[in-house]
Amino acid sequence: MTLTPPGTPGQHHPSRTLPLPAAHPGGRSATVCRFRCGDACSQPVPNTSDNEYFGDLLRASLSRRAALAGSVAAVVLGSVTREVVQAPSAAAAKKHGGRSGRPFAFAPIEPVPATVDAVTVPRGFTWTTILSWGDPILPGAPDFDFDNQTPEAQAGQFGYNNDFLALLRFWGSDDALLVANHEYTNENLMFRGWTTPARASLDELRIAMMAHGMSVVAVSRRGSGDPWSARRFSPFNRRITAATPFRVDGPAAGSDLLRTSADPSGRVVLGTLNNCSGGVTPWGTVLSGEENFNQYFAVPEPPADDKVAAGYKRYGITDKSGRHWFRADPRFDTANEPNEPHRFGWVVEVDPFDPKAPPRKHTALGRFKHEAANIAIARDRRVAVYMGDDERFDYLYKFVSRRTFRRGASWFARRHNMSLLEAGDLYVAKFSGEPSPDFDGDGRWLALTKDGESVVPGMTTEEVLVWTRLAADAVGATKMDRPEDVEPSPRTGKVYLACTNNTARTPAQVDAANPRAVNKDGHVIEITEKGGDAAARTFSWKILIVCGDPADPSTYFSGFDKSEVSPISCPDNVAFDLAGNLWIATDGQPESLGVDDALLAVPVRGKERGHTQQFLAVPTGAETCGPVVDFDDRTALVAVQHPGDVPGASPDAPKSLFPYDGTGQPRPSVIQVHRTDGRAFLPRG
Repeated sequence: MTLTPPGTPGQHHPSRTLPLPAAHPGGRSATVCRFRCGDACSQPVPNTSDNEYFGDLLRASLSRRAALAGSVAAVVLGSVTREVVQAPSAAAAKKHGGRSGRPFAFAPIEPVPATVDAVTVPRGFTWTTILSWGDPILPGAPDFDFDNQTPEAQAGQFGYNNDFLALLRFWGSDDALLVANHEYTNENLMFRGWTTPARASLDELRIAMMAHGMSVVAVSRRGSGDPWSARRFSPFNRRITAATPFRVDGPAAGSDLLRTSADPSGRVVLGTLNNCSGGVTPWGTVLSGEENFNQYFAVPEPPADDKVAAGYKRYGITDKSGRHWFRADPRFDTANEPNEPHRFGWVVEVDPFDPKAPPRKHTALGRFKHEAANIAIARDRRVAVYMGDDERFDYLYKFVSRRTFRRGASWFARRHNMSLLEAGDLYVAKFSGEPSPDFDGDGRWLALTKDGESVVPGMTTEEVLVWTRLAADAVGATKMDRPEDVEPSPRTGKVYLACTNNTARTPAQVDAANPRAVNKDGHVIEITEKGGDAAARTFSWKILIVCGDPADPSTYFSGFDKSEVSPISCPDNVAFDLAGNLWIATDGQPESLGVDDALLAVPVRGKERGHTQQFLAVPTGAETCGPVVDFDDRTALVAVQHPGDVPGASPDAPKSLFPYDGTGQPRPSVIQVHRTDGRAFLPRG
């Protein structure tokens, strides 16, 4: 098969039609679920608290909402195409032909069947690769060689399964630092002949450990509108892995719950695991969320300490063998180190501009399966950090700093601001609401710590921060449908929460903020803090989108005509463009809708509110991550994660060739999308 180089105008990578992936209970293929979250969707729900649902108020309204949904149109899927650049269908061209007919400066693409192995972008756009798994970024690191990987090589190469992306510019130049999370590894696609963790070689285990974590890579371009290129050996380049020392700060630092035989101080942790999404701080550092860390630990027997055992159960730390990392490093066996799991599940902060600065784990922000962490500045200049716990029936959190943010770029201001996440108050959300066809209501932030001390009866401050889920259970937080990325709008201050899905929710458990049973498609919630103040203790909320096939009467797009919108399912990462529009990356559309995962845009204000439009699709088996939407400079960056991870895939029988580089193997990669004519594609308003 002859492959043309990516980004050549008028030429496109050939698509390959493949068998449709088998469904898994949580909406993803079985291998994705196994490697990313340890089959969380097949395990008992960790939250067994009796926190109330608002189902009694809402059940009567469901049929009423369906009646109010208005006319719907069937989703028409585009035919399988051999082009990565897709023209809109004839119907779409007619529908979106006028300037007033679409809110963005691109014609939305039709959904792409999940059997298509291609990056699909609108006509007039192209894409190129910036970085792929195995690309050398540190001095001495060899070029990628699929059949000759070593732990030492991987430690100097770009990691696996890139997720969150941040692009931090050097002021007034065309140089920047690209920061990427590396969430987890797909060993079945990384190693020939791989069968199970128990049979993995020690080298394979260590390569996987080195492929986790984060990468910082210098990138540059010739000018605005030109593509970014990675700089192979910049002094800023950095790999953070499962073995990198982290400093622990905040009220739980030094706690007995964090001490191990290797670290009797409880203040130095080796590594970061399962880094999913994140955020960029106003002072130019990057926050990263440690998510499904529970799967890495072997638990041959439950801990003898009853409190520790209860914490293990609530966090799903129950696997007798985990990923078998204990064979390469005994700290991953809880029989040796029962506190080691407590040292993961935090928000970490990395300073990309100082490669020698140790990254930190912030205990004041609580410990759970952090999807992300994003910051807003309150009226009194304290900072608020919004965080979701990505588990079925878990919670939305907010941290408010004790100290205030200092404006300015001076060394003194930055040093001060880098201490803001070490002390403050931690809250969890409680939603309420009455039956309404507009899907809205009110809410409160329930305190877990106040002035740095626990306010949860029967729990010390250290226990609240290490076992934050148990503390949130105790105060009666609202059980959500997998709250993932949550970000405040830089234009309005409103906060947007992506609830990915929850097929375990029953009709009796439907409530105001989670309005659908067996929620395979998810929804997006808009939160307005009282008075627009990020430090407020109360808020109002509306559901922006109840996701799914627009032909489904239970879907909702803020009242916008559903015959005009693109289908969307399983919202995961979110981002904003400079005009204040929301961009949503999906994770699970192949199983829920039968189409490749996507990046979609939706206005959140004005007459176009809810007008969801699909911008791109990723290859078969892949997930859309990132993104960085930087339309003022004519580019959008997307992380393409686990391409080709479908049933039956292996290195000897790959199901994707993305990024089509001639290696013959799928490689998770960061791509950029830009117009072929170099013009901006800033949304029109």
